[in-house]
Amino acid sequence: MTTELRRLRNYIGGEFKDAADGRTTEVVNPSTGEAFATAPLSGQADVDAAMAAAAAAFPGWRDTTPSERQKALLKIADAFEARADELVTAESENTGKPLGLTASEELPPMVDQIRFFAGAARLLEGRSAGEYMEGMTSIIRREPVGVCAQVAPWNYPMMMAVWKFAPAIAAGNTVVLKPSDTTPASTVLMAEIIDSILPKGVFNVICGDRETGKAMVEHSTPAMASITGSVRAGMQVAESASKDVKRVHLELGGKAPVVVFEDADIAKAVEDIAVAGYFNAGQDCTAATRVLVHESIHDEFVTALAKAAADTKTGQPDDEDVLYGPLNNPNQLKQVAGFIERLPAHAKVEAGGHQVGDKGYFYAPTVVSGLKQDDEIIQNEVFGPVITVQSFTDESQAVEYANGVEFALASSVWTKDHGRAMRMSKNLDFGCVWINTHIPLVAEMPHGGFKKSGYGKDLSAYGFEDYTRIKHVMTSLDG
Repeated sequence: MTTELRRLRNYIGGEFKDAADGRTTEVVNPSTGEAFATAPLSGQADVDAAMAAAAAAFPGWRDTTPSERQKALLKIADAFEARADELVTAESENTGKPLGLTASEELPPMVDQIRFFAGAARLLEGRSAGEYMEGMTSIIRREPVGVCAQVAPWNYPMMMAVWKFAPAIAAGNTVVLKPSDTTPASTVLMAEIIDSILPKGVFNVICGDRETGKAMVEHSTPAMASITGSVRAGMQVAESASKDVKRVHLELGGKAPVVVFEDADIAKAVEDIAVAGYFNAGQDCTAATRVLVHESIHDEFVTALAKAAADTKTGQPDDEDVLYGPLNNPNQLKQVAGFIERLPAHAKVEAGGHQVGDKGYFYAPTVVSGLKQDDEIIQNEVFGPVITVQSFTDESQAVEYANGVEFALASSVWTKDHGRAMRMSKNLDFGCVWINTHIPLVAEMPHGGFKKSGYGKDLSAYGFEDYTRIKHVMTSLDG
């Protein structure tokens, strides 16, 4: 018997619509490899309609008071919390994430982040008015930028949607948001929940592929384009946006170094690094994927990490013992497996290194040692449950190896030496440095990197300010 596929639709101007030309794409549950829904494959007409709706809604939303925007976002947070089970189920079905961990580790921070930006809406301040020229008073106005074209990734569909729309809407902008073509289900559900809270056109969702995203970025209406995705996608967005000088906000790849010194608590480091490396199947640009260990404890550390990997379980979403689910899609499974298949002769697979089961896109928790700095798997983002281990001789070499990649998003240092920790945090060229921990995020602190990891900040007051523009107003005191 054939199961009827659920029908997802775009959300444009407060109405749920199919693609104008009727095209659709299947949405697959990566735990089973089977389709469970269809989503619109939006084209230029759909992008035009969404942009028109956002543009029409912008003047009214821009002119709302901060307290009104705060109230709306708090209602959204409350509504998401009230329908948490539905959101978690949709997210898990679309990504294969474990239900329990999604409910405990993703939904609460997501709701908290909306509430943070609700509060931030009322804290936009400029410099005080003053006379910097005789007879003239200067005032700084901080304003919303306008319509924001936003493209979210498939690794954290719900949370990344929040990171996009919450600061933009809090600042008085309107939004056209595109989820990944492989994970639109939870974002469309968000639109259903938000429908009764925000004015029509303030928040719009269109489903589609790369061409849809390209049409959004190239559209003349948006004042800003924001994307979380691959370096290649970010470069394409920056190039397209440059044609009409749009603002660009890019959160791209990562290759986080995890520097473990000889005085570190090895047991704690191994336990925490395994979780931070394998959570969400390693599909996290801040994941603890590239471990650098002092040569004196290298062998002990590798043995312990390999055991931790062997004890880590992947499996179906309803299994309460699993740490992570499947990779997102067949191409991602192929990419991860390809890195292992192409390992140089001097590398050694200490654990894992193979697909798990014959149903879905599961990959075993993997540890690879014996690697050199210029190896492909060290230099490029795997985006899977694979942790590499290298050894270093001293602090200087640790910094050299850590910084010796094109990415610069996140890093961590493991040591009991406070001075060393402070020196490393100064010398590591990454947007975030954790000390004796890896991966915790809070709404109040910025998230974003340097180099090919992109520019602009998510979360925090810095992320909020990214969605504003500054205007100087000067008035004569003579009348």
